[in-house]
Amino acid sequence: MNQHVIDLFDRYTHGDLDRRKFLEKLAVLAGSTTAALALLPLLENNYAKADQLPEGDPRITTETIKVASGGQEYSVYLSKPSAGDKFPAVLVIHENRGLNPHIKDVTRRVAAEGFLAAGVDFLSPAGGTPSDEDKARELIGALDKAATEAAARDVVAALRSRPDSNGKVGAVGFCWGGGMVNRLAVTDMTLDAGVAYYGMQPDVADVGKIAAPLMLHYAEKDERINAGIAAYEAALKAAAKTYQLFTYPGVNHAFNNDTNAARYDKDAAALAWSRSVAFLHETLG
Repeated sequence: MNQHVIDLFDRYTHGDLDRRKFLEKLAVLAGSTTAALALLPLLENNYAKADQLPEGDPRITTETIKVASGGQEYSVYLSKPSAGDKFPAVLVIHENRGLNPHIKDVTRRVAAEGFLAAGVDFLSPAGGTPSDEDKARELIGALDKAATEAAARDVVAALRSRPDSNGKVGAVGFCWGGGMVNRLAVTDMTLDAGVAYYGMQPDVADVGKIAAPLMLHYAEKDERINAGIAAYEAALKAAAKTYQLFTYPGVNHAFNNDTNAARYDKDAAALAWSRSVAFLHETLG
């Protein structure tokens, strides 16, 4: 896939272009409207592939619960190992498309690694995640930032107090969710660990507030997000924070998303996942 095409799609998915402008520019890069339309299935997520770990897998159980925050009820997709009594908990934070089938699958995979995993639908106040990804991105952009961050903290508290939790809670997030993990680390002193995949960095002035150890995953070709790495890492070092930072060569933003043929990188995703799971076990028990 031409890198210019991937970069254009990244601009579209993060709100720089509406769909009409995106398709116009894609047609120019592809050579024709027909060629552009042929590329779309490779660029867009294919949720038929979002079933690496089906709901009926005997290793896990799944249910949907509600967590109250700020007068709203947030839908939480909860998954945990089918055997055992208490587990370290992990909040799973979605991309800017909401709690879609891919993130539910990731939540189940986290559970299969031995965690009480909670995929929160942060679009719950807007009626929940829609099937239309353009609409989901629009709704994400309209969320009240303070209320959303408060909801994340309330879910962390709810997970910590559950009888099937060991009392420790971490968070893992992707893209928009990676940025949320960074913000959660700043605003929630009780967080025990954070894993951010290609997430927007917090204000460097707030880095001193971070208490949780962090693991940060970045993609070499992700110029938009990577622009903030140097300042963030300098602030983490200056404040003597515990963190690990990895940049994966030759890969794009969203390299972990196996439902996206254009950007998914199997080797980088597997390495980042193994590092993340080991880190979460180390920090959460």
